[in-house]
Amino acid sequence: MTGNEADKGGSSTIDFSSPYYLHPSDSPKQPSVNEVLTDGNYNDWVREMTNFLFAKNKTDFIDGTLKKLELSSPEYKPWMRCDAMIKGWLTTTMEKGIRDSVKYANTSLEIWSDLKERFGKESAPRAYELKQKIAATRQEGSSVSTYYTRLRCTCELGKKITAHLEKQQLYEFLMGLEP
Repeated sequence: MTGNEADKGGSSTIDFSSPYYLHPSDSPKQPSVNEVLTDGNYNDWVREMTNFLFAKNKTDFIDGTLKKLELSSPEYKPWMRCDAMIKGWLTTTMEKGIRDSVKYANTSLEIWSDLKERFGKESAPRAYELKQKIAATRQEGSSVSTYYTRLRCTCELGKKITAHLEKQQLYEFLMGLEP
């Protein structure tokens, strides 16, 4: 929304802090996230996309704070405009297969919730995949500090997967050290 009614006389002012405000340069193909969403990078993608949406003052749309308004609401069109932009930002940063699976969602919240349900939950295949990544991480001539940082980054992805990850992390770290 480019403005709000300032008084009954019809003059409008621009409220840059409004979640309905869209900058003239905003476009659906604009998000600057480093990777498109794939089956294997949800945690990184969601962190970057959340930061992007926060900077744009649009997280209220994806966390459910700003629910879809009734057609009779004076802010219905601004809400719809912003939500359509957010849907564009989300889908632009997805690989085609994932994008196709959410293209019939009515709101950005529906897309966000669907992705969280599919990729954000603890699952046996995801746990297996993370365990493989952790087990394959080796020191490979790097300093212990660099190796630990690489392993820690890999393990950050899996912290939600198992309760005993810290103990496993230590064992994996020790197993990867060079003699």
